[in-house]
Parts: sequence; structure tokens; C-alpha cells
Amino acid sequence: MRRIHFFLSVLVACFCSGGSTVSAQEANNWANFRGPDGNGVAATATPPVEFGLDKNLKWETTIPGKGHSSPIVWNDRIYLMTAIESPRTGEAEPAEQPPETAESAPQRGGGRGGRGGRGGRGGGAPPKPHDFNVICVDRNSGEIVWNKTLASGAPHEGGHDTNTFASGSPVTDGQHLWCNFGSQGIYCLDMNGTEVWHRDLGKMETRNDFGEGASVALHGNTLVIPWDHEGDSFILAVNAATGEDLWKQARDEPTTWATPQIVQHDGVTQVITSGTNRVRSYNLENGELVWECSGQVLNPIPTPLLMEGVTICMTGYQGFAVQAISLDAEGDVSGSKEILWSRNDAAPYIATGTLYKGQVYLTKSREGILSALDAKTGDVVIKQTRLPGINSIYASLVAANDHIYVCGREGEVVVLNHGTGFDVAHQTSLGESIDATPAISGNQLFIRSATKLFCFENSQQ
Repeated sequence: MRRIHFFLSVLVACFCSGGSTVSAQEANNWANFRGPDGNGVAATATPPVEFGLDKNLKWETTIPGKGHSSPIVWNDRIYLMTAIESPRTGEAEPAEQPPETAESAPQRGGGRGGRGGRGGRGGGAPPKPHDFNVICVDRNSGEIVWNKTLASGAPHEGGHDTNTFASGSPVTDGQHLWCNFGSQGIYCLDMNGTEVWHRDLGKMETRNDFGEGASVALHGNTLVIPWDHEGDSFILAVNAATGEDLWKQARDEPTTWATPQIVQHDGVTQVITSGTNRVRSYNLENGELVWECSGQVLNPIPTPLLMEGVTICMTGYQGFAVQAISLDAEGDVSGSKEILWSRNDAAPYIATGTLYKGQVYLTKSREGILSALDAKTGDVVIKQTRLPGINSIYASLVAANDHIYVCGREGEVVVLNHGTGFDVAHQTSLGESIDATPAISGNQLFIRSATKLFCFENSQQ
């Protein structure tokens, strides 16, 4: 088997003043969903505050297919995933992965749960055949460098009419890409799009055929794959170089769309995962449960936020729950002093908030209503306020250079000044729906809309 060298990618987060262990190179890139610190923050970046179709637009590129996959950035390249409806005719067949070689055939894991499990409706109409692709875009010109098809065929189930078949985001360490197409496979590619290995973990059966969407998480040479659905749910850690199992833990959870967070604390690297029943932390080294906590609500999608010694978890479907949980926790800490503070008046359903300079900015359910909390105490800093021009939000919030960027499903983008009051610095419309989370790197802001990828550049930097 070929020998592969990896950079050590550390996906940890803390307060901006708390001493992050993210390398300088990682801090200047946006290597994974939610950026270098996992909180949606680019601490050293200076993206434009004022921009639009007629201002500070460096380029725009049409992206084939559909996807909520957020762009990631490494040096002069941008990577994102998409699902392209195939022009092929005839009866749709289940998606097929490329044949495995001796180098790309690790032990199988997972399995298929029966339809209708845990109350799922099932029975969605078979979708048309699709190609499941990863696209590389030149950062300077916006030109597509390569467009690689990893799997082709018809997904085994449909999806929510606002979801896509490419809603997870890739992750990179600068030498390789890892992409989670869920039921269509987990893939490792080199930076030129050549497959290194892939895994087939079976077919997910999502709640009410809503579809899939969680991203994988990378820490050093370990790739963590969440697999919560209406069948036998689990979380799996594999060797990032080979795809071979390191450990696997069963999970008593229905469908979850949340991406795990990975953080080092007091000598232990914790994998923090949201769930309807419990938020759980696993030891990255061996998969053992570190702590668990009840108190969230249904359909977890937001990714946990991290600050020094604390994780802030939130869910916002059929109720609201925000909990700040100490990373010193051990065992079942439900209702204990390890919950440092909690709130139930507002929390996002789909869009993850951002933790910037000690404040948690978050939206309410899917609505364009924003508030901010003190991350240490949970006290309200900015009361719930309607965002101008935004009715519904799927894209997660991002922050840089004392500004918060919020994108709405109507195509509106609102930029807020960071502070203790609701202060709009800029507002613009990109003319079509935005569901993917933006990426920020250097003096550039990258926004994926329904059909395009935009690069806005701060020309003063």
C-alpha cells in the first residue's frame, strides 16, 4: 500500500485570546466546514465589509448540479461537492461506487436499517440518476480546475425539497481531501482529484426521507464519520491514510445532521457529537464515552461551538435548547453543575451560530431573527432582532475582522458590526438562494448560491 504523508490538522477551538493550537497555515486557510477553529471564525482574515454584484466582486463561477456543500479553501484552490442530475435515460439504478482495489478495500462497517424506523415515513419517489462530484476551483480566476465524478446512479431514497444530495462539506489537510457522500460512499482523494481510498458504509434511512448532510471531521491521522439515521446508528473513526477502522461506537440516536467537533482538553482529545437523546463526547484515541448530557430537542443540525474548556450545543426544532457544558465532565452530567448555563428561548434549527470574541451569535429556528449571548454566562447581549430582508436561514453564520456575516435563503446577505448592539454595516442581494455556509480566507469572502460560487475581495488589503 502506498505510503502517504499527512500534515497534522488540529481542529480545535477556543476564545481568540485563549491560545489556539491551530497552525498559522491552517489559520490562513478554511480547510473544513466552519473554518479553522470550528466556530465559523477567520481570526486573521480581512474580507470586504461592503460587497455585491457590482462591488468588490473578483469573480463568479457557475457550479453544475446542486449542493449545500460549503466551499473549503487551501492556498490557491477551492473545493466543494455537488450532485449533478444525469442526462442518462432509462430506469434509475442505485448509485454504484467505483470498484475497490486491494489498496482501497478496508473492512466494512454499518448496515441498512428498515424503512419507517423511529417514526420515519419512508416511501419517497425514486430520484433520477445523479453524478456525485467534487469540484476544484482556481482561487485567483474562478476557473474550474477539475471536476471529478466519484459515484453515479440514483439515490435509494429522496430528500426534503430544500435538501440536496451533496449537503456535506469536504475537509483537507493540504495533501488530501476527504468527502462524505453518505450512502454514496466516503472518499479520500489527493489534491488533483485522484482517489486514494473509498468506503461503502451501507445505505442511510433518514427521518421522513429528509436526506443526508453531515460532514466528516479530521484530527491528525484520524477521520471521524457520523452515521446517525433510522437504522443502526454509529460513529466511526478510521485511519485517514487508509480508511481502515480504528474504532466504532453504536449510538442510540435517530437521524442527526450535525458535524462532530474535535477538541483537546486536559490531555484528552474529545469528539463532541450532538444528538436528539444526548450530546456525547468520545475519546478520539479509543472511542470510549467521556461524557453525555440530555436536554436537546429534535433533529440536531447545528455543530457544537467550542471555547476554552467549554462546548456550547444548540438545537431549535419543536423547542429550543442551548447548553454550555464543561469539558471537564465525566459520565452522565444531565442536570448537573457541569451544565454551566442553559437557555430555551431561542436556538437555530439548521444554521450553526458563531462564537466570536466571547459572544455567541445565533438565529431562531429557521427564521431571520438574530440574538447574541455572553458565552461565559449565557446572558443576553443583543436581544432577538429581525434581520432586514431575511426571512429564512440555512447557511451558518461566519465572522472575521469584527463583523458577522449572515446569508438568507432569499439571497440577501447582512453584515453586522460586532458589539453589544444590533448594528447593520452592510446589506446586499446576490439574486438567488444561499444555503451553503460561506468561507473566509485572507482578504476574500466565498459564497455559494444555488448555481454559483462568488469571490468577493477586499481591494484595500
